[in-house]
Formats: sequence, C-alpha cells, structure tokens
Amino acid sequence: MTIFTDRSDAGKRLAAALLGYAGRKDVIVLGLPRGGVAVAYEVARAIGAPMDLLLVRKLGVPGQEELAMGAIASGGIRVMNDRIVRYHGITPEDIEGVAAREQRELERRERAYRGERPPTDLRGRTVILVDDGLATGATMRAAVRVAHALGAARIVVAVPGAPAETAAFFEREADELVVLAVPEPFYAVGTMYESFPQVADREVRDFFERASRFPGTGAGS
Repeated sequence: MTIFTDRSDAGKRLAAALLGYAGRKDVIVLGLPRGGVAVAYEVARAIGAPMDLLLVRKLGVPGQEELAMGAIASGGIRVMNDRIVRYHGITPEDIEGVAAREQRELERRERAYRGERPPTDLRGRTVILVDDGLATGATMRAAVRVAHALGAARIVVAVPGAPAETAAFFEREADELVVLAVPEPFYAVGTMYESFPQVADREVRDFFERASRFPGTGAGS
C-alpha cells in the first residue's frame, strides 16, 4: 500500500504530528542514517529544532545478523543484550569480532557524514529519534538504548510507518511513539513509498550540512 510520495513527504507529515515539540529548547531531532536523515531533516525544519545524526551500528548475532545482541555508537558507547548473549552462547571473542567489524563501518560513516564536527550532548534532552520506517525495528531498538546510555531524559520514536507488532514494542520501549501508519499486512518499509531510492552518503552529508543552520544547532548544543 503506497502511503507516502517520498521521504520528504513523509517527513513533512510526521512533523505535523510532532508540532507539540515546536519551539522547545530541550528538543533535538536525531536522524538514523541513511534514509532516516531525509525524514528527520523535514521534521527538524518544521518544528524549529536542531538536528543531528545518531550513528548506530547493530551488533548482530553471528549467523543471525538481523537479531541484535547489542549496538555500538560514537564515543565508545556499547550496549549489550545480556539475555540474547547468554541464550545463544555467544563468546567474548564472538562479540569482539563483530564489534571490530561494525566499528570500522561506524568510523567510516563518521568521517563521511560528520567530518570534524562533534556529536551533540544529549544529557537532559528530549530526543526525537527518526527513521524512514520500521520493519523488525532492530536498529531503532539499538538507537533507543544508545540514547539512554548518552543521558537522554526523554525519548520519542517517530516514524512514518511500522508493522503492528513493532509499533507495540516501541510503545513500551520509548517514552512516546509517533507512527503515522500501521499497514496490515505489512510487507516492507519501501512498499509504503511511491519513490524509495537508496540514500547516498553525499545526500546524508548534504542534509546534515543544511541542518547545521537550524536554530540551536552547533557543537555542544
């Protein structure tokens, strides 16, 4: 079922559902690269909030990579799901091997997107985590845990669409869930969009650069 024209359309419509956060000094919008950044840009612009990127790399269980055993983020942040680790008998060596591989990709993306600009301090902030949609929600689950680890006071998960089971999970996991559509049946995130191209690194960098001119955006903001 096609619901949104493209990510820009989805972002504008998502922003309309988040207008209660407009003008608040404690709010920051964090886009999950790559596709979520295009949506987050429209949200941040509409509500007058600063935008940053939350670079998260999921640590997948070896052989079941879609199942997250943890996540890493910039600044040496690592969060682990001890229940998953124990249940699957994952060794410290397994964890370090996966983490090393994902750390290399995290650092590559940091250089490609952020350059020398440091991440925004999230301590005490209301953080709106934005992606272009959820399927299993594994990466967003990691993002929520990382935002908590970085000191966010309140976490809002905001997405254009998600399957019912995933939406129900984030109603419990986040302080607030804003989701515009819960298609039934749900096939894939891309099926909600008329146009859903891959987002290139240069496009992420361009959105980030343009967002740097939004109110309250800057190092240490």
